[in-house]
Amino acid sequence: MTPIEQITLQDEEISRLIIDAEDVACVYPSHGAEHALLVLIKSGYSAIPVIDPQGRVVGVISKTLILDKILGLQRIEFDELSNFTVKDVMREDVHRIHKGDTFLRALQVSIDAPFLCVDDDSGLFVGLLTRHGILAYLHGLIRKGIYRH
Repeated sequence: MTPIEQITLQDEEISRLIIDAEDVACVYPSHGAEHALLVLIKSGYSAIPVIDPQGRVVGVISKTLILDKILGLQRIEFDELSNFTVKDVMREDVHRIHKGDTFLRALQVSIDAPFLCVDDDSGLFVGLLTRHGILAYLHGLIRKGIYRH
């Protein structure tokens, strides 16, 4: 786009900003909490989606949720990790959008979430949209001078 062109965020699609599902760290509800903690630590993320065997997002698991589950009165009881599955620990309220949603909708939903799960028409998980990606894109538009509210 040249600096003369102007866009509106109501028309801008999110498709170019989506991280493909194949590139997203995730776990299944049946995985152990210990496995989920290892995935979180190895990936460097604080939270990741939980995907069912059909490919639908059913929750989110985070380091904080896992640690809260094994927090004892006197210490963190790491030996308790083996007693829980991801399903026991995850939260089911997921910030999600549809792959055809506009950038403005994604920006609105991302205010309360570090990432958004993106679903297709069948409700299958197609990828992730991070708040970082949204803000970086918006920042680029503003710096280029091609966005006008």
